[in-house]
Amino acid sequence: MAIVERVEITFLDLKPKVRRTDAIQSFISQETPIVRIFDRDGAVGCGYTYTIGTGGSSILALLRDHFAPRIVGRDANAIESIWRDLLFHSHATSVGAITSLALAAIDTALWDLRCRRANLPLHIAAGGAKDSCPLYTTEGGWLHLEPQALVDDALAARAQGFGGSKIKIGRPHVAEDVERLSAVREAVGDSWDIMTDANQGFTLPEAIRRSRHMASLDVAWLEEPLPADDVHGHRELSLRSSVPIAVGESLYSMSQFKDYLHAGACSIVQVDAARIGGITPWLKVAHLAEGFNVPVCPHFLMELHVGLCCAVPNSRWVEYIPQLEAITHTQLPIRDGRAWPSTDAGLGIDWNWDAIIRMRAAEPLVIR
Repeated sequence: MAIVERVEITFLDLKPKVRRTDAIQSFISQETPIVRIFDRDGAVGCGYTYTIGTGGSSILALLRDHFAPRIVGRDANAIESIWRDLLFHSHATSVGAITSLALAAIDTALWDLRCRRANLPLHIAAGGAKDSCPLYTTEGGWLHLEPQALVDDALAARAQGFGGSKIKIGRPHVAEDVERLSAVREAVGDSWDIMTDANQGFTLPEAIRRSRHMASLDVAWLEEPLPADDVHGHRELSLRSSVPIAVGESLYSMSQFKDYLHAGACSIVQVDAARIGGITPWLKVAHLAEGFNVPVCPHFLMELHVGLCCAVPNSRWVEYIPQLEAITHTQLPIRDGRAWPSTDAGLGIDWNWDAIIRMRAAEPLVIR
């Protein structure tokens, strides 16, 4: 048995290399708690989670005071049991972002440990559906950028073999969004997928209005047009727009995805392994979406999501936003515009512990 002997929690704050803005916020910081789980046989699993600027200290407290102590002495192979026990232990704060993000750090570390002990890469251990997945880029589509910068980024991505780019929308007037999207469409042609992301910035009438303009530009999807908890509004928009509606980065439970899918309120599921609470619930959401014949195009975390996307049959895209370059030895393998999962055992993330030690905010927390 892989009995958990101790848990170590390290905290980093990774600053984005470029300015990242959308309709409601700026991505100023990437707080990154990293969890290592050690078993009595000497095997180690490493997982992580993130925020985009706030909440990192709350995640650390939840991990230190409530989650890590409850897994010491447990069989690390009992991932489903551990995940559910932690969820119910924290029922007073579930379902919500902080709890799910903390759960994800534990769960991804347990999956890494399981894969390493079995000598299997994540994409094989979790399903083994495919060997690669196409990429689209978000890193050059932020809201503050002018049309020519969006065009330059899309052309550069296309030259690398990427299949699409995401453009943030939500400028004060719809004409500004149309100008930016039209410039990219004219430059890259009809075979390039243009994704759009409103980051929950619209009312329903405004989303309907703007989606009509996007339809003429053959937009691949409209992401988070309304507040994430407005299932009825997304259903109404889906009925009144020919543009596919994408949701998921701001949903924190399988049941929330179930409500969207059952209502016909989305066409694309963007489940985020950190915000849903780890790999265990991520796979459940992906298979739930498969039952509705809906594709999975996860949000962020490309280094982790490439393995998960290659584990399931209904994945469509991996989102390219570099996240871990400063603390890993090797980067996401990309060939011909496709992301390829690592064949090494574990999550496939080649952590640079020398860099992590230099950058960490304090000595790691150790729970025995």
